[in-house]
Amino acid sequence: MDPLIFTNNQITSFLCLCSLIIPFLSLIEAQASLCRTTCGDIPINYPFGIDDGCGSPYYRHMLVCSDLGKLQLRTPSGRYPVHSISYSDPHILVTDPLMWNCQDGDNFRPTRPFSLDTSTPFTLSSQNDYLFFNCSEDYVIVEPKPIFCERFPDRCDSSCDSASYLCRHLPECASALSSSSCCSYYPKATESLRLMLRYCASYTSVYWKSVGSITDSPYSQVPEYGIRVDFDVPVTTHCLQCQDPSKGAGTCGFDTQTHNFLCLCKEGNVTSYCKGHDISRHKRAGVIAGTVAGVSAAGVIGIGVGVWALKKVRAKAPVTCGVQSNENRIF
Repeated sequence: MDPLIFTNNQITSFLCLCSLIIPFLSLIEAQASLCRTTCGDIPINYPFGIDDGCGSPYYRHMLVCSDLGKLQLRTPSGRYPVHSISYSDPHILVTDPLMWNCQDGDNFRPTRPFSLDTSTPFTLSSQNDYLFFNCSEDYVIVEPKPIFCERFPDRCDSSCDSASYLCRHLPECASALSSSSCCSYYPKATESLRLMLRYCASYTSVYWKSVGSITDSPYSQVPEYGIRVDFDVPVTTHCLQCQDPSKGAGTCGFDTQTHNFLCLCKEGNVTSYCKGHDISRHKRAGVIAGTVAGVSAAGVIGIGVGVWALKKVRAKAPVTCGVQSNENRIF
């Protein structure tokens, strides 16, 4: 049998064919690898996703999982380590390494105001309290709040309470401050927080952690350092059907180009639920970005040789990838 001899144009056409086949095979492999469900020891469930196309598009790119398995929350003011996520009482607990902590004592480091993008479904929890240290009384009203509010009820919200419970009982380190002043103030906007930090040496955030039921009040909450960020869970009928074990137990996701809902299944992606659907009809490129799938080079070459063995192409004009003509038509 005569060996197959390929012209330069035929080789070029073969390479063009491979460029089309490889992404297709990679797509099949990528869709068999669903979204990661953990980052370190923190569970990643709907509405969040750390792989693009997973979870809800409203939280796209909000969470980042580092190569070391450390989860971070992205905000306009930076990236912050995530301490934990609660899905039953929807909130994220983050820490800011630049905020004051017990080890700092009276030594205050430069810090930055924490902020959230108001266009996202994230909100700062009302369970946060903020402590400011060594504020200039020329610019900040530093007084015991009850006394000040009695004298100036119309300006009550503008005072920084120097007699607050948290200033008198700093969590984990009641005697950390020896010569510095402390006051408690809840900034209603990022701008007011920036103004406070212009005239205060530093600040920290304390959230109230629930440790018991409501009937245990007033001992059902304890203060801890950190920032509580609340979030909404946008549950839809499509997502509930997708996650239903009787319908295939898929993973809720979305098309990264259109943001339309997709149910991610082991065999591919569908627009409703996994079980009993022709999944191959709904395969879409770019749904789970960043997934690397290995493809056998020998398999691709085998496909290419098979195609050429079925029909040799006699190209009389230069072949251009993506341009279909009578000269370079494969089938």
